[in-house]
Amino acid sequence: MTLSNSDLSGLLDALRVGEGVDLIREIARWVLQELIETEATEKIGASRYERVDERVNERNGHRPKTLSTKAGDLQLDIPKLRKGSFFPSILEPRRRIDQALYAVVMEAYVSGVSTRAVDDLVAAMGIDTGISKSEVSRICAGLDERVGAFRNRTLGHTTFPYVYLDATYVNVRDDALGQVVSRAVVVATGITAQGNREVLGVDIGDSEDETFWTHFLRSLKTRGLSGVRLVISDAHAGLKAAIRKIMLGASWQRCRVHYVRNLLAVVPKGSQDLVASAFRSAFALTDPDEVNKRWDEVVDTLDERFPKAAESMRGARTDVLMFTAFPTAHWRKIWSNNPLERLNKEIKRRTNVVGIFPNDPAALRLIGAVLADQHDDWIVARLYLSEASMALLDKTCHTDETQPVGELVEG
Repeated sequence: MTLSNSDLSGLLDALRVGEGVDLIREIARWVLQELIETEATEKIGASRYERVDERVNERNGHRPKTLSTKAGDLQLDIPKLRKGSFFPSILEPRRRIDQALYAVVMEAYVSGVSTRAVDDLVAAMGIDTGISKSEVSRICAGLDERVGAFRNRTLGHTTFPYVYLDATYVNVRDDALGQVVSRAVVVATGITAQGNREVLGVDIGDSEDETFWTHFLRSLKTRGLSGVRLVISDAHAGLKAAIRKIMLGASWQRCRVHYVRNLLAVVPKGSQDLVASAFRSAFALTDPDEVNKRWDEVVDTLDERFPKAAESMRGARTDVLMFTAFPTAHWRKIWSNNPLERLNKEIKRRTNVVGIFPNDPAALRLIGAVLADQHDDWIVARLYLSEASMALLDKTCHTDETQPVGELVEG
């Protein structure tokens, strides 16, 4: 990188009039912007306006990005691509997560609940045992403000035809009980009417009971969640009851992955592969009538040898096959909770580093940061479902084919 004569003149003029701080800020901004453009050029295979055979993509404008540095806030422009997404490695897209992990580790350490893993992390960070509680509080306050803003942001900017719900568990120290307890972390994600994915919300509570799920879903509605056509989740009793109560007018898709685990539990181990293969055969078809027909054929086949499995499939038919009332192009994305399961795995990867959280706010701080960064990645990524397929929703979904959550059949 080289500075042009005009760039040099501008910087020298700023230096002469004593604008030292602005000069440093401008140099930092210019250097970072040049590095960003250089990295984008390498990914695209060509410079701006350059036409070469090596080009594999094209620029499609820029999006603004504010970067906080010791020189102040720098206003940068991130190139957008026509195909795929781009985020410069120099800006560390996971910086918020790393800060949250740092804060949680430090809070655990100064609270006297550190584990061997936390001790090792503290040593690796080069921090001695003299870190002050006031410093930890300062870091946590800043993160809590940002994570809180993300968790409480409005959801009224669009509608969310598809909503995914799931829970994972973390260990938290309960000072009132004087012991470590398992706490439920519930997460909601959604697909917008335009086909984008968003993280809708996260909360932590004692367990996945109906009261907790009801409070969580009601908070999403209060923040503006609307237009929900299908809720995808497992068949946890408390969650199902809350969905029936709060998500009025929506249908419910029972996660097929969770269901098949329950199905195979009543099948002898030596026959589980056979039953699983028969079960999956229905999902290889693309016509709703054929899917339902194949499901019934599998049930009839299982009746003699595995009556409990047949009875289970017969009772779960409506719930597991609800996806067939929606556009075929969406089936693989909505017939299970796998998209949210993958996000939960990332949450567990981060929370396992801490092991035991000192309190609920510490857990929400880290998990909220993980989700906020994932949300940002989804916003700039390509559409999860195409706009053309999303436009088929009104044509494919008919009220006589879907079953309101309020009328779900237990089982």
